[in-house]
Formats: sequence, C-alpha cells, structure tokens
Amino acid sequence: MSLFEHINLTTAAILCGGGLDLLVGDPHWFYHPVRLIGLLITGLEKGLRAVFPKTKRGERAGGVCLVILTLAATGGLAFLFLKLADLADAALFGAGKGPGVFHFLAETVAGCTLLAARSLHDESTRVLKALEGGSLEDARKAVSMIVGRDTERLTAEGVAKAAVETVAENTSDGVIAPLFYLAVGGPVLGWLYKAVNTMDSMVGYKNDRYQYFGTAAAKLDDAVNFLPSRIAGLGMVLCSKWVGLNRKGAWKIFCRDRRNHASPNSAQTEAAMAGALGVQLAGDAWYFGKLVKKKTIGDPIREVQPSDIRLANRLMYSVSLLIMVILLIIRTFVALFFCR
Repeated sequence: MSLFEHINLTTAAILCGGGLDLLVGDPHWFYHPVRLIGLLITGLEKGLRAVFPKTKRGERAGGVCLVILTLAATGGLAFLFLKLADLADAALFGAGKGPGVFHFLAETVAGCTLLAARSLHDESTRVLKALEGGSLEDARKAVSMIVGRDTERLTAEGVAKAAVETVAENTSDGVIAPLFYLAVGGPVLGWLYKAVNTMDSMVGYKNDRYQYFGTAAAKLDDAVNFLPSRIAGLGMVLCSKWVGLNRKGAWKIFCRDRRNHASPNSAQTEAAMAGALGVQLAGDAWYFGKLVKKKTIGDPIREVQPSDIRLANRLMYSVSLLIMVILLIIRTFVALFFCR
C-alpha cells in the first residue's frame, strides 16, 4: 500500500471516528481508555513519590519521570494496538498487503474514543435539564462532574456559567486538539496528546500537593495546546454567526480577553464563547475550599441563562465539524503533494 493510500485510510478513519463520536459518543458500559491512563498516573505518582525526596527539586524530578513514563506507556500501547490490527489483516489477507480492514477499524475506534464532543454535550445537557427542572442541588451535582471547582456555593446562574465555560474550554481540549493531533500523526500522536491532557487534569494544580510535582505535566499541556486552542478560538468566532450568535462580539472579546487566564490557552475559547453569547464568564471561583481570584472574560451585557448551555453546545458542534473538514482537506492535499 502506497503512502497516499495509507494516509487516505487514516483520513477516512478519522472522519468515521469523528462521526461516530458526534452521533453516539462513548457508551456508559464502555471502560474508556482514559480511565486506564488515570489508573496508570495514580500508580506512578504513588511509586515516584516514594522514590524521590520530598523537596522542591525532588518533586519536580518525580513529575518529569511521571510525564516520561506515562507517555512511553500510552504511546507504546497505542502503537501495539495498531500493530495487532496489522497482524490480523496479514492473517486474513496475506502478509505484505499493508493496512486493511482491521487497521481501519482500529484507527476508527481510536479516533472515536479520543474525541469528546458527544460526551461534553450529554454531560452539560444534564446540567441544563436540572436547571430547567428547578433543582439547584441536582444541577450543582451534575456540573460537579464536569468542572474542577467547588460547586456547593454556586447559584443557578453560577452553575449555568460553569457549564458554559466547560463547554468552551473542552471544545479545545476535548475535540479540536485531539482532532489536530490525529490529523498530524494518527492515533499514536492523538493518544500521546490525551495522556498529556489527562496528566494535567490530575496533577497540574497549583496547590500544596502538586505545586512542584505537577509542573512538568502542566507546562507540557500548555505547550501542546498552544496552537489547537487558538485554532478553536478562531473557529468559534467564524462559526458564531452560522449558529445565530454574535460574530462581531466574539471577535471583539477574543481579541481583548483571550489572555485573561492563568493558563495561556483556556481563555482562547472562553473569550470567543463569551463574546458570541454576550455574557461575562470566568471571575473568582472556589477550589478545594479556597477562593481563587480570577479575571473576568467578556462583558456583563446580560446574565448567563440555562439556555446558553444549549447555544454553547451548538457552537461547539459547528466548530468541531468545520475544523475536522479543514484538517482532513489539508491532510489529503499534503498526501497528494508528497506522493506526486
């Protein structure tokens, strides 16, 4: 099989995997690979903390080892998964035939499990339904499943705002960035990205426990999300008018407030979302019982409403489809150029 045919096979698998995620998402009975990465990180952290001294330098060294070992294990298993598919193809169709049916299915499954558009929609919609049903406690519980902040103090508006912020941020982390790395390097690179993102979500906190141990994971996450977050933010600006939102407002707030966050990436999509909806996001929040002062993003033209969660998901879906199409077109043209 030629390089062009191989690239086209991967392109088709990404398209099918993305389509499956948009349509059905991850079944609740399915033990998601991210949970395995989480178990690996937990086990490695326990072992590394026992080995390295509990000093600033020791914890940072342990954090570097955590990153190296987690990436090695995740990349190795993803590579092995594809190789096993190749062996199945060889057994069925004969050696030397190149990637075939099982390889395509393996890449499709890998792509589908990497993307989180449908899961993000479903989880945030649970928050919306609880708010519309008038149960603030149920809404707080639902939003606690998708945010890292404390939720017991949140008002109804605060719950809706937290859900909108999560949809905005995870449009980049959970959809556009995995798509980007899938398009660039296939499932192995895609799963390496997911490992980095999972490490950051588990140890990338600036609290007493992870201030030094989580430094390497947090810095690497900032680096790998730098370009995808900006692609996602610009995509939101472009798509906002198509879903009935304010494109001029999205562009204005994106340009003005996309650096209003401690992370260099999180505010990129939050700013575009805030401007498109005409609301103010971010601001102070409680984490682990401590109030964290944060800059606001956007202008308080109106209060955040539960219905904004639905609009945020509509924008998330539209930008996901747009970026997927653009990335796959670029991937196809690159293949044509190098295979002439």
